[in-house]
Amino acid sequence: MSNILIIKHGSLGDIAQACGAIQDISDNHKEDEIHLLTTKPYFDLFKKNPHISNVILDKRLSRLNLIYLYSLMKNIKKYNFYKVFDLQNSSRTAFYKKILFPKVSKDIWSSTETTLPEGTRKEDFDKDSVLSRFDHQLKSSGINTNHTMSPDFSWSASDISQIKNHYQLEKYIVLFPFCSPHLTSKKWPYYNDLISLISKKLDNKIKVLIAPGPGEINQASNINALSILDNGKALDISQLAALIKDSFFVVANDTGPAHMAAHLGSKGIALFGSHTTPFKVSIERENFKAIQVSDLFKLSAEKVFERMSEFKIF
Repeated sequence: MSNILIIKHGSLGDIAQACGAIQDISDNHKEDEIHLLTTKPYFDLFKKNPHISNVILDKRLSRLNLIYLYSLMKNIKKYNFYKVFDLQNSSRTAFYKKILFPKVSKDIWSSTETTLPEGTRKEDFDKDSVLSRFDHQLKSSGINTNHTMSPDFSWSASDISQIKNHYQLEKYIVLFPFCSPHLTSKKWPYYNDLISLISKKLDNKIKVLIAPGPGEINQASNINALSILDNGKALDISQLAALIKDSFFVVANDTGPAHMAAHLGSKGIALFGSHTTPFKVSIERENFKAIQVSDLFKLSAEKVFERMSEFKIF
């Protein structure tokens, strides 16, 4: 039995996307122990993943913090990892490779860099979809990929029956109108208009919810929807996954919850401006689609409502 390391730091959408790749690595190493290096927001979440044996915390402190760096490298080295799958593919993880395995090939350290197709520049390779890149990386490293292109995030969901009973939730639509403060280009401004259209069509027979994150609770009062919290606090990732999984429909900006919904098998749509494309982030699935426009301010609530109607939910 050997120890295998997977590296995946985040973000939330990236975590959902990587689930299939993690499952394929585990399936191809059934006799080995699968360890995962991640950051604090996802440490407890990954402990629930049935394809992972052990989760290692990376605080991601400054690379100039030599004491922390020495401690982390010492902790990693003690497992004597037979192979590393770098699913983060960042400058930080490339730095870790230089310390841990400075001269090894894809046989030991699997990353975008070590598996880059011959004659292809990384800048060009990165234009492909994220799941296709994972698929190429793993196949080039000898992994049979049965799940990489179809991630399943359902393992992340927890029991929220108490929350659903408290809010009397049966049939409901979940909206995700927020985004990171530094990514305002992802924010569609007409959620209240969409809520009015939904309420008029459904005569308030289906509840319209939002689930604000820790930094979004104060903003939630600006949205005319039922705000779902757990004793006044934002839902954790597992609770949020369950809320999305049991929903009737999801409408979201291009943020972590949209990617969760896509890989939970939920029906819904994500709204994209010009910041990236649905293809590149691999968000469109059988039940989950995207609307892309050059300017989200020019995307009307009527247009989004019309697209929702195509799912025959009204």
